[in-house]
Amino acid sequence: MLLRRSSRQAISWWWPPDEARDSVTVVGTATAVLCPLRRAEAAVCCQLRVLAPQGKSRPPDTNVAPTGAAAQIERASGGENHSSVLCLMRRGSEAPAWQAARQRRSAWRGDIGVAARDSGERGRATPGGTMGTLSPRAVLLLALLAALRAPPAAQGRPNFLVILADDLGWGDLGANWAATKETPNLDELAAEGTRFVDFHSAASTCSPSRASLLTGRLGARNGVTHNFAVTSAGGLPLNETTLAEVLRAAGYSTGAIGKWHLGHHGRHHPTARGFDYYFGIPYSHDMGCTDTPGYNVPPCPPCPRHGAATSAADKECYTDVALPLLENLTIVQQPVDLSSLTERYAEAAARFVRRASDSGRPFFLYVALAHMHVPLEVTAPPGRDVYGAALREMDALVGQLRRLAGPDTLLWFTGDNGPWAQKCELAGRLGPLVGAWQRTRGGSPAKQTTWEGGHRVPALAYWPGRVPAARSSRAVLSTLDIFPTLVALAGATLPPNRRFDGLDVSLVLFGQSDVGHKILLHPNSGAAGKDGEIEALRLAQYKAFYTTGGAKACDGSVGPEERHQPPLIFNLDRDIQEQEPLDVASAEYRAVLPVISRAYAQALEDIATDNISVADYSRDPAARPCCNAQHVACRCQAPPAASLDHSAERRATRLCL
Repeated sequence: MLLRRSSRQAISWWWPPDEARDSVTVVGTATAVLCPLRRAEAAVCCQLRVLAPQGKSRPPDTNVAPTGAAAQIERASGGENHSSVLCLMRRGSEAPAWQAARQRRSAWRGDIGVAARDSGERGRATPGGTMGTLSPRAVLLLALLAALRAPPAAQGRPNFLVILADDLGWGDLGANWAATKETPNLDELAAEGTRFVDFHSAASTCSPSRASLLTGRLGARNGVTHNFAVTSAGGLPLNETTLAEVLRAAGYSTGAIGKWHLGHHGRHHPTARGFDYYFGIPYSHDMGCTDTPGYNVPPCPPCPRHGAATSAADKECYTDVALPLLENLTIVQQPVDLSSLTERYAEAAARFVRRASDSGRPFFLYVALAHMHVPLEVTAPPGRDVYGAALREMDALVGQLRRLAGPDTLLWFTGDNGPWAQKCELAGRLGPLVGAWQRTRGGSPAKQTTWEGGHRVPALAYWPGRVPAARSSRAVLSTLDIFPTLVALAGATLPPNRRFDGLDVSLVLFGQSDVGHKILLHPNSGAAGKDGEIEALRLAQYKAFYTTGGAKACDGSVGPEERHQPPLIFNLDRDIQEQEPLDVASAEYRAVLPVISRAYAQALEDIATDNISVADYSRDPAARPCCNAQHVACRCQAPPAASLDHSAERRATRLCL
């Protein structure tokens, strides 16, 4: 009998000679062996072993012996291989025949299977059907049923593909906002997967949001409270453990493609933070000049080609250092050709997935897109706006990545924060998240702020056969949840000695629950207030603001910084536009304020008593990536480019990359 489990794996059942009776073989990526059984023997053990590419297996780190009559499959990770053990026990002692057979099998398979004993009483089989000694065929059937009902981690750990868009508005997804027509691939993912309509970035600007995604902790804990610069000597604190580090230790191939923005100097480079492979730009692509600067507000000049670099008239334009493109530790292009960046990201993703597949290991691929951050480098067809054309290009790239990943992959798509309103027609669509209260006072209710438009972002999960199709979830979720959820699905464990703001939301992913965060904290990310401080709090449908204002709008206005004590409170169920705060004299306000105040105080206390990191935001001109310090803007004259060297900072006053 042959049972197909996936396109890459099948189980075949065969009936061996008496001495090796009751064996199960999994053909393809895994092999399961049902330990030999005779009627006088004490236990039956089915061990699932995933083979290395050469066909040689390695003993698992752990074998789990279930108690009672339970049939369990527990994954035990071990480098490129992982094993599972299924034991069905009955009363008695291990027979010599069992021992001999196991020793013979161990000699040629290198197996270390463990048969556990059950101390519970069991009756003998009778015509009346009383439970008794399991027949070989019954054991075989039970093993099959257990394998079929096993969770994903038991059947084979999934691949993970996390796609993070940049400055994407909630209304930029057609499935969210009917007026948007440029996202057919994302809309198809929504139709074939689950769409999260109340999903939030952990911060509303680049570096803090990315740090929280990769650590499961807010910037108030992990130390990353504002953006890193081109000359930043530091980055995400080294005592913070990244998702890539946890998954790599669990046997995953790990890759990062795209924007990093968590430190690029020395040990802050992505290949020093858990990623086996990196291809991308070290920070936002408006933080270095290019020869094709694309569309920006205000427009920025191209990189200088001769003479000395001169500062641009507008302080928002960078012209002294060209934007570099890195592959692992090597600068492969400086300045980057933005017109080919999308294609190169797709090619790099294909290389990584192919290598991971060849290795026989599951993969974690983190793709941090350049879209939809300015400058937008795209040619808009006649009658179509530049932003819409760039959005369609991003959508096409997501479609390519989906096809690369294959069916055994959990794909999670979301954004780092809301649209950058001060970029006017080059900013994304807020949908209904207009922050009307703030707009009437001037300033932006989007990126950098704690208004819904700043941190509520599109989010989709897609995993055929596991994540329900055509489902919309209203659970309050966050990018903070990606870390603990993927760790759980991989069968790994969270790092000790620290607290996490994220939750394992596997049940929500699989449609078995629609309950997320009861409380969600929103830090200031460059608007009014101190960077990283908790300036807003979500409690069920209520949202309290302690500070507002401070972000620039398209018209140039910056809302005045206002402190609110008592806080502004909105009921988002009735007022998603955040237009009318509750009347402080109303019964509703008086009822909810004490609950919010307690939650806020407890949250601040929890952070204050945690293991908190402090990021190094010092700057050093030697930290800028530069493939040719002798040329204006560090322009590369010809390949091959120089290689980054983690130890160079200890040998030279200037790091020429």
